Amino acid sequence: MPKAPDRETAQRVAQRLAEGQAHRKHLRRADLAAWNPKLRRDGASTPLALLAQSMRGRVPALVSVKYERMAASPFGFFRGAAPIMAADLALQPNTGIFTQLCGDAHVLNLGAFAAPDGRLVFDINDFDETIPGPFEWDVKRMAASLVLAGGEAGLKDSSCGDAAHEFLAAYRAAMHRFAAMPVLELARYMVHRLNTIRPIAQIFALAERATPLHNLASLTEPSAQTSSKAAASELKQPDAGPRIFRSRPPDLTRIRGRAARTVLDSLATYAETLLPERRHFLAQYTPVDVAFKVVGTGSVGLRDYCVYLEGNGPLDPLFLQIKEEAHSAYAPYLGDSATPTHQGRRVAEGQRAMQLQSDIFLGWTSIEGRDYLVRQLNDHKSSIRLDSLKPGALAAYAAVCGETLARGHARAGDPCRIAGYIGASARFDDAIARFAFAYAAQTERDWRALLKSRKAAKPARA
Repeated sequence: MPKAPDRETAQRVAQRLAEGQAHRKHLRRADLAAWNPKLRRDGASTPLALLAQSMRGRVPALVSVKYERMAASPFGFFRGAAPIMAADLALQPNTGIFTQLCGDAHVLNLGAFAAPDGRLVFDINDFDETIPGPFEWDVKRMAASLVLAGGEAGLKDSSCGDAAHEFLAAYRAAMHRFAAMPVLELARYMVHRLNTIRPIAQIFALAERATPLHNLASLTEPSAQTSSKAAASELKQPDAGPRIFRSRPPDLTRIRGRAARTVLDSLATYAETLLPERRHFLAQYTPVDVAFKVVGTGSVGLRDYCVYLEGNGPLDPLFLQIKEEAHSAYAPYLGDSATPTHQGRRVAEGQRAMQLQSDIFLGWTSIEGRDYLVRQLNDHKSSIRLDSLKPGALAAYAAVCGETLARGHARAGDPCRIAGYIGASARFDDAIARFAFAYAAQTERDWRALLKSRKAAKPARA
């Protein structure tokens, strides 16, 4: 049994809990429910203006792709609208209790991926917007995403509300549990019962199939030098021959010549960001081909490259994603002086702080003055399918989201202060749930405004 804390340790914990509780004088828990769209100012800070501003520096030809994906549904809009929500959250008081934020906490940014030891784990898996900030900003964004995701799945408001409350109750209970844990026990804490929850069991089943060899089959094709016999082997034979990236514009486009060489040259800088033993493993792979890839919703328009490498023969592929990182959408409101100036490093270190286990090839590099994150591409990665959600499944998934987000916040921040502020009652839960519904409704209004602006921008037919 773990040793009971000594008196001095217990006093320190009690003091930190009390400090968290004292933050209620600065911002009452009930006030977290507030959302007032009148706080938005006209002009450059309107939602669509903020969205347009966030497109600066992106690949112009892909900006329309991002708008199309955001126009697909209110939840699609929400996924690409982190800059809008960051500005909205900054309009109101915050608790002042900071931790490392995921920054883009929503239901599709949690999922399964391969841990360094090869086991599948479930965790937050997108950190493009990560930055130190008020813990409740992540909680509010995740709760709103549950309401919107439930709506996309065709669920009633009552079911969406149940899911939001399950998420919040799980977050609260987990944070109190983490506040009482020994530090190393928290550092090693794993979320259990995952395979008993149907949506997550389905995520793991999909992740099992997302292997490097599966990527080899789906992302590459035989080169012109490969014989038809080898091509027909479907990668089952070691002599399958050289392969290259498929070109499926705009999602995947093979690049060659100087552009490809510039990407490959960046791997030398990237290797220096890895631990020595991981650098040793990387050195055993040889680059074969390079492609430009369009991914997600929020990241569309940022430069994203894939490098296909081979280790011990053609059946030992490694796919690296080299993803451009801009400043966090929250930086204008929080300042990022405490974060690394290299945006790829900001993302990698934020990810390592919040995740239980991170990709062994997670690092960063620079290409032509732009900052990039580097990681494995789709190594057993998978996320929830909204079209298959039922009310009970969404609620069960929401509870895991709550425990997982709480673990990330506790690892990177002070669980005692967060637990002290939240308290043991459901007051925090009720306030955030009310905010979630109000902000989901605001998102729908913003989405309709986007549709209207796109319709007005289309040239009239002759």
